[in-house]
Amino acid sequence: MRTLILKSATTLLTSPMRRRMARDGAALAARLRGERPTVRYFHQADDPYSHLAAQMLPRLRARYAAEIEVHLAPPPEDSAAPDRERLRGYGLRDAVRLARAHGLEFPSNPALPAPEAVLRLQAILADALDRDRFDATAAAAGNALWSGDMRALEAMAALNGAAEPGLADQSLAAGEATRRRLGHYLGGMFHFEGEWFWGVDRLGWLERRLADRGLDREPGARPLAPALEPTLDAPPAGSPPTLEVWFSFRSPYSWLVMPRIRRLARAYGAPLELRPILPMVMRGLAVPRIKTLYIALDSKREAERLGLPFGAIVDPVGAGAERALAVLHHAIPLGLGQEFAELGLKAAFADGIALAEDKGLFDVARRAGLTDAQTTAALADDTWRTRVEGNRAALLDAGLWGVPAFRVSGGPAHWGQDRLWMLEQDIRDALNPAPAGPKSGRRTSRADGS
Repeated sequence: MRTLILKSATTLLTSPMRRRMARDGAALAARLRGERPTVRYFHQADDPYSHLAAQMLPRLRARYAAEIEVHLAPPPEDSAAPDRERLRGYGLRDAVRLARAHGLEFPSNPALPAPEAVLRLQAILADALDRDRFDATAAAAGNALWSGDMRALEAMAALNGAAEPGLADQSLAAGEATRRRLGHYLGGMFHFEGEWFWGVDRLGWLERRLADRGLDREPGARPLAPALEPTLDAPPAGSPPTLEVWFSFRSPYSWLVMPRIRRLARAYGAPLELRPILPMVMRGLAVPRIKTLYIALDSKREAERLGLPFGAIVDPVGAGAERALAVLHHAIPLGLGQEFAELGLKAAFADGIALAEDKGLFDVARRAGLTDAQTTAALADDTWRTRVEGNRAALLDAGLWGVPAFRVSGGPAHWGQDRLWMLEQDIRDALNPAPAGPKSGRRTSRADGS
């Protein structure tokens, strides 16, 4: 009964019909309040993804007939950013490549800003908001911050005038209150009529929403920020590198990445090494309810873009995840690990199958090619814990904490189901190393507006 209730509730939560009703209701409520269509953007001064998102504001204003309302926002609470230092370090190198892919500015050798530099930038941005000159100021001052150029920040502060005492604190408090009221926790977020879009990575979805509302001044033109996917072009000659993928049976984004990274590995003839880990909450890392809800809704949108089923969810946290890990541990040396991993993730997030129950788990194992005897033997063996702990330690050593994550032959690791295009570039670079010098731009294409 519990499985049926969970499956029914999540199917309803992620259903396109519920989403359409929520969108229509939010649009109607805004019209009844006499509001013009309004995008609300929440900018976090020390967030590299916010710096990239802010550079898109002038383009959005020019392309779409919607108001854009900017709010300053503080960093998320610790519960929403459980390994803040690794997140900060990873965000720097990720933003460099993301900026290059979208034609945006970000220093090639960024540095984590000192607290006093962030405070200075917050004061500059609060003053710029007060004077209605945020767009230009945010881009220039952000470049100075991430370049570590305090002299430039001081010069901009002089140009923008001395902010009133406490203006930055007032702006941050107001922005946080609005963000909480609307139901989110991150910086670099766009909100439009009841729906959230994270940074440049989800801007294509916002553009689609605005176009559907008849607000696109260039209907049919290429979106400003299309989603990025691997091209799967013919690989260069050479010995394919090994790919590693960290994932969790409780991670919806792991489900979205598994069939695609397997396809990518096959396209390049690359061995794929599975590195499963325990879910975050089973590793002592909190996941707030508001974050869980956003991830589920965002995963549904992305699944639709990718043509993958999603929504009939039976959370495998606890026994479900542990039992799946035990079976996977035995499936890998049999050459059945990839098939079981993909089918197990699909079971949890698309098929509504409980991995904590024998009926569901044994069915998945059979479809992956394991016999009932092999599954029974796997469930009686506790040695999977050593493998999983080793994978967790390796993930932390790679500078990451969450999944899905992946890398090429021990190189820099990437995090997120929307970073497979980076992995493909790394594969091609490993097969055909570039001559010494600046790294060439990404080779990928996607213009479907999602």
